[in-house]
Amino acid sequence: MGVTRSEIFSEEQNQLSAWLKAMAHPARLAILQRILVANTCICGDLVDELGLAQATISQHLKELKNAGIIQGTIEGVSVCYCINPTTWKTIQDKLGGLFNAYKPINNCC
Repeated sequence: MGVTRSEIFSEEQNQLSAWLKAMAHPARLAILQRILVANTCICGDLVDELGLAQATISQHLKELKNAGIIQGTIEGVSVCYCINPTTWKTIQDKLGGLFNAYKPINNCC
């Protein structure tokens, strides 16, 4: 695979790309959807609901947390995760701007 020349892209493009890359897995999307529905989530609950191994869930949670999309707090022996509202709002705004920039034109291609 080729080298990514991230320096030729804006900081905004690189950051949005990193967030989307972290989200670009069906298990991670399922985790985010579950957290959004519950508003919080404990890893053990995700194992039961998604049918994936604890280690697999933990790895996906780690990727989402490292990207800043979710945040977690330790409660005894469990870690409770929730959406990072600041990052989520930024992603929402950036993607909304991208999608809203499209203006359909008849017979353009």
